[in-house]
Amino acid sequence: MPAHSLSYEQAAVFEAIEKTRDHIFVTGRAGTGKSTLLSHLAWHTDKQVVICAPTGVAALNVGGQTIHSLFKLPIGVIADHELEQTQELRKLLNTIDTLVIDEISMVNADLLDAIDRSLRQARRRKDEAFGGVQVVLFGDPYQLAPVPGDADERAYFTDRYRSMWFFDAQVWRDAELRIYELTEIHRQHEDAFKEMLNAVRHGRVTAEIAGVLNEMGARPAPAEGAITLATRNDTVNRINAAALGRLPGRSLTAAAEVSGDFGGRTYPAEEKLDLKVGAQVMFLRNDVDQRWVNGSVGSVTKIDTNVYVEVDGDEYEVEPVTWEKYRYSYSPTTKELRRDVVGEFTQFPLRLAWAVTIHKSQGKTYDRAVVDLGSRVFSPGQTYVALSRITDLSGLYLTRPLRPADIIVDLNVRRFMSEATRIRVPRPASAPDPAGEPAAETATATS
Repeated sequence: MPAHSLSYEQAAVFEAIEKTRDHIFVTGRAGTGKSTLLSHLAWHTDKQVVICAPTGVAALNVGGQTIHSLFKLPIGVIADHELEQTQELRKLLNTIDTLVIDEISMVNADLLDAIDRSLRQARRRKDEAFGGVQVVLFGDPYQLAPVPGDADERAYFTDRYRSMWFFDAQVWRDAELRIYELTEIHRQHEDAFKEMLNAVRHGRVTAEIAGVLNEMGARPAPAEGAITLATRNDTVNRINAAALGRLPGRSLTAAAEVSGDFGGRTYPAEEKLDLKVGAQVMFLRNDVDQRWVNGSVGSVTKIDTNVYVEVDGDEYEVEPVTWEKYRYSYSPTTKELRRDVVGEFTQFPLRLAWAVTIHKSQGKTYDRAVVDLGSRVFSPGQTYVALSRITDLSGLYLTRPLRPADIIVDLNVRRFMSEATRIRVPRPASAPDPAGEPAAETATATS
C-alpha cells in the first residue's frame, strides 16, 4: 500500500473529495502533483471508488479501467443511441459512490454525456446528474486535447456542442463543477523558469521570454544523458534505431510475457525490447525502493538474466516488473465493488530513450531534454508539455528556435479557464508562495 506525503493543497483537495458529494475537477500546471493525489485517493478513500481513463495506457497507469470497457460503451459518437446494460453492469454502477476520471481533457463532451446517461439509466435516477454518483475529474486542458474524429463526427460536435471539450458537455446544465487548481509546483524549483512555463501554458510568451528560452536552448546538447522529445513517431523511431545501430555488438531482445485478458495493443512497455550495452534507456515506472522514478534516464552497462543500468553514477540491477490490468465488478456476497486482476504484462520497465514522443513524455520528468518541434507544432499544448517535462532551464536544448506559431492555446480552454472560478486552498504561513500565482480565493465554479 503506497504511502504518499501530501502537500497542504493536496491534503485539502483530498478532504473535499472525501467529505463532500461535490463534483470536483482537480487541475493544475505540470508538476503540481495531480497524479500523486489521485494515487493517494485510490489507496486511502473510505468511499466505493471506481477509477477510469480514456485510454488503455492511462488506465494502467492509475490502476483503473478504460471508460469504454467499464461502461460497455461503443467506440465513436454515442449521441442518443440506446445504451444496452446487463444486470451485472447495472449492479456495478449502482455500487459506485465516486467515479474518478483521469486525463479528463482527452474525454470529449459526447462521451461524458454518455457516462452521465449510463449512470442515470442504471441507477434509475433520471433526474439527477450522473445518477447521484460523485464525479471527480483529474487533468489539465492546457496539456492534452480530445482527439477529433472524422468529418461526420466533427460536424456532429459543431451542431450539438459549443466545443468537443468535456467542460461543454450538456450534463453541466444539471450539475455544478467545483474546480480546485493545484498551484505548488514540485517538478521545477527556479521561480523564473516556472513563470516562463506559465507564460507558455497560457500563450502569453513575450519576446523577452522567447529570447531567454531560445538563448538557453541554442547550446550544443550533451552527447549522453539528454533525451529528445519530438512531435512525430517516425522521428523518434529513426533516432532510436540509428543510435542503437551505432553501438557495437548485436542486440539482445527481451520478450514480454502477456497473460489473461490484457486485450488490444495498448501495452505499457515494448512487447519486444531490443537492447545493447551502452543503450540510453528510460524507466517506465517508479521503483518501489525509490532508486529511480518514472522518466529517469540511464545507460545499460550489462545484460544477463536482468539488465544493469547506470543512473547518475549509480548502477542498478533492473528486474522485470508486472503491470496488472483491472476490471471492476459487483460482489453479490459482500454487496461491494470488487477490483480483480484480469490480465498481466511482464517486461523490463525500460524503453530506448534517445528519443520519445512529446505525447508519451506526458507525466515524465527529465533533468535534460532536447526539444524537437520539427517543422511545426501539431496540437495545442504540445510545446508546453515538452518544456514542462524539464526540471530546470539549464537542462533545455532546442533543435531550432521557438516561433510564435509554436505556442498554441485552444481558445475554448482559454474561455473555460478564464470564466471558471477556482477554489484555491488558503496557504499556511509556513508554505512557500508558488511563483506567479494570485492570492487565494474561495468561490464556486460555473461551467
